[in-house]
Parts: sequence; structure tokens; C-alpha cells
Amino acid sequence: METIKHRIATCDYAGLAESLDAQGWARVPSLLTSHECQAIASLYSSVGHFRSQVHMARHGFGKGEYRYFSYPLPPLVAELRRGFYPYLAPIANRWHERMHIDVRFPLDHEGFLKRCHTAGQLRPTPLLLRYGSGDFNCLHQDLYGEHVFPLQMAILLSDPATEFSGGEFVVTEQRPRMQSRVEVLPLTQGDAVVFAVNARPIAGSKGDYRVKIRHGVSTVRHGLRHSLGIIFHDAT
Repeated sequence: METIKHRIATCDYAGLAESLDAQGWARVPSLLTSHECQAIASLYSSVGHFRSQVHMARHGFGKGEYRYFSYPLPPLVAELRRGFYPYLAPIANRWHERMHIDVRFPLDHEGFLKRCHTAGQLRPTPLLLRYGSGDFNCLHQDLYGEHVFPLQMAILLSDPATEFSGGEFVVTEQRPRMQSRVEVLPLTQGDAVVFAVNARPIAGSKGDYRVKIRHGVSTVRHGLRHSLGIIFHDAT
């Protein structure tokens, strides 16, 4: 069986970059095996892996709950975060250049985390989300502090064919002086989606401009849906 390191190294990053530039998100099919998905989802019941739990309804975030992992991250979660970052950093730097943002990102994740930690962003942000029947996640952005890496990843851990229905991953894009555009992303178990955290550049008639991106999850109609979020910056 191919290791996760091999799967990360052999992704179609040219196609991923093209998709991100065109629509602000890119699907990575079959990134995790069903066994890996089940193993990560099963961690939810072990509170020792996590630093905090959030009940979305209490904060107006939606309905459902999620838990932020504590350091040290589980090995597979840590490898996903560490392994994808060097391939995404050049895209992030190119986006910042196009959007006339001065910040540039180091090509290794450890170097970027040092920047976060120096600024007081010390808390890990990878998270495990659980939705039951009737649960949903409102449109939002995962920012957490001054230092924000402009791309993040979500991985569907449950099988929509057998474990739940509804619960589609949704991305919205707000262009200046235009109504919002909505995309419903088709994901199967083990698929990942890489998407913009806050904004992305779009080429216009007078040069590049920024559009705001938000993401969420539609209502789960029945069953139980788990997903893994990989955010590359740490939180204050």
C-alpha cells in the first residue's frame, strides 16, 4: 500500500494550482484510505488528543461540534500538515504577489510555525468535526490571528454512500459589486479539498483583484459525518 508520504509527493500539483487559480478550490481524490479515515474519526472519542471542544450552536456557528487537536498531533495529521505545506507555499506566495500583499511564506512548515509562535499564535488548529442529523456549519473563515496561511484543507472521513446524506461541503465567493457565487463540492470518503482561507486573486480587465471566500457544510439529513480540517497557521 502506498504511504501517505508517497501520496502527498505524487499529487498533481500543477492541476491543483490550476484549479485553485480558476475557482479558489481544488479536489484531491482518494487522499486517505477508508481505514485511515476510520482511524482518524475514531479519535473523536479520546479526549486526550484534543485541547478544546466547541459546540457550534452555543456560538452561533451552526449545529454540531468539533475538537481542536493538541500538540503533539497524531502522526497522520502531522504528516498531512507538514507534507502538503511545501507544495502549497509557492501558490500562496504567488497569490500574495498578485493581490499586492507584502507577506511571503517560507517553504518549510517549521519555519512558518516559528513565525506564528513568535507572534503568540501557539495553539494548534487542525480539528476533527462531527455532524449528526440536522447539523450544519455556517459560512465562515478560519483566521485565528495576524499570521494566516491563505490555503487550508478539509478531508471527508465518512462515506456519503453509506454513513450519511446531505452534509455537502460548500464554498461561496463574493466578488466586488456582484452577488455571491456558490459551489457545492462533490466529495467521497477520503477525498480532500484545498481551498482559500480568506481571499484569492482573480484577473480583471484592470489587473488582479481580490474576492472573499467563505466555506461551510449544508445540513446533514441523516447519519453521522466526520471530517478533518488541516489549517496551516496556529492560533492565538
